[in-house]
Amino acid sequence: MTKRERHYDLRDLIQKIDDLGELSVVEGADWDLEIGAVSEMIAQENPGRSSAVLFDNIKDYPKGFRILSGAANSFKRLALVFGFDEPSHELDLVRAYRDRMVGDFKMIPPVEVETGPIMENVLEGDDVDLFRFPVPKVHELDGNRYIGTDDMIVMRDPESGYINLGTYRIAVHDKNTAGIWISPGKHGRFIREKYFAKGEPCPVLISCGQDPLLFLASHQEIQEGVSELDYAGGHRGKPFEIIRSKTHGLPIPANAEIVLEGLIYPDDQKLEGPFGEFMGYYASEASMQPVVRIERIYHRNDPILTLAVPSRPPENFTFARSVVKSAMIWEEVEKAGLANVTGVWCHEAGAGRLFNVIRIKQTYAGHSKQAGMLAANCRAGNYAGRWTVVVDDDIDPTDLNDVIWAMSTRCDPVEDIDFIRRAWSTPLDPMIPKAPYQSNRAVIDACKPFGRLEDFPITAEASPELRNKIKKKWPNIFNQ
Repeated sequence: MTKRERHYDLRDLIQKIDDLGELSVVEGADWDLEIGAVSEMIAQENPGRSSAVLFDNIKDYPKGFRILSGAANSFKRLALVFGFDEPSHELDLVRAYRDRMVGDFKMIPPVEVETGPIMENVLEGDDVDLFRFPVPKVHELDGNRYIGTDDMIVMRDPESGYINLGTYRIAVHDKNTAGIWISPGKHGRFIREKYFAKGEPCPVLISCGQDPLLFLASHQEIQEGVSELDYAGGHRGKPFEIIRSKTHGLPIPANAEIVLEGLIYPDDQKLEGPFGEFMGYYASEASMQPVVRIERIYHRNDPILTLAVPSRPPENFTFARSVVKSAMIWEEVEKAGLANVTGVWCHEAGAGRLFNVIRIKQTYAGHSKQAGMLAANCRAGNYAGRWTVVVDDDIDPTDLNDVIWAMSTRCDPVEDIDFIRRAWSTPLDPMIPKAPYQSNRAVIDACKPFGRLEDFPITAEASPELRNKIKKKWPNIFNQ
């Protein structure tokens, strides 16, 4: 897959999405539940191929104050965002991302500029009002309206100075106070605790509308000490332009839509949640969580709030997550020395994290065991990853029928399933009732036994040559 023309910012991307025929515009939706439900239902209707949704004329808000859902959540749109040619299969995207990472990929740090569209409106003091924007109530049982779902939280490590981006949920408590929920083990939580240990508040920027490349970098398990701004710039092929925030000097993407600047103070908490989360459950009760005291709001004219809707999968961001996480696992296991990997797929049914399949071409005894253990324990695959399945090269890892067939006919449950206990997980896992937030894992070897590769029963199916011949002879019945 080759490079294609890249988008300049979110608004340019929306125009390109519209040109692709993959943008739906919804007028007159209510911020109270309707926007969340429409986004959820469209994502579930046709996974990997559903449209992006732009909401305008939102109830109680002026025209132009918009919400965008699912910007990168399809084959065509994700390829567009990353600058790849349009794919024909999920693994085309995974392979293109992986090839970029193992090829000539270079981190590209941002460049500082004096001003940009985000500075069109700067609100301070009594003008700070989070309800200025059509903040949605996403699910019926949510305890708050959430301005931060498809977001990018910017923090600076007080010791090393490195800039970290993360995606954490941001609730609105009142006009100038937001709740922030960060799962244990995330870099943002480490950084926040470093400030608190010194008795200092933690400066923070909350971007609530931005280029999908920044969101995709923010919510992946990228190595500590690597700035996601540089990582996203590498995938963009050129640096992001940033402006230093007025009080804390944190980098604001110059073309972002809505950015909040504030401080998280030690021992300053409010009741936050509950919130329907990415595993498809209300797995965490309402609890006391730190708040952000918002000092300043930056926003463009006619701002666009970006929206992710965690729900029962598939969700309006899980296709994009599945592609990126699959490629990251592929890259990491190869770096660890695993040979002959031919595909990885993190299934949307597992919210892009819980059910991961790695495909190999077996070449030595123990190869499949090594593959499973590496995929389950590398950083990209370890967080909350409950199932890791290893399959042979004749299995499509994206096709659950194929994967379950391999599990059913090539796996001896007693001999071929291993367990990993007390691994890194999250309070959002419905199987974990309380801290410490650790979970158990299964690694399933669904490959043909290595000692029986030559004499394992032959698969009963038409050969690829015969299939091609049939499709050419009767193209009308195969929609070709």
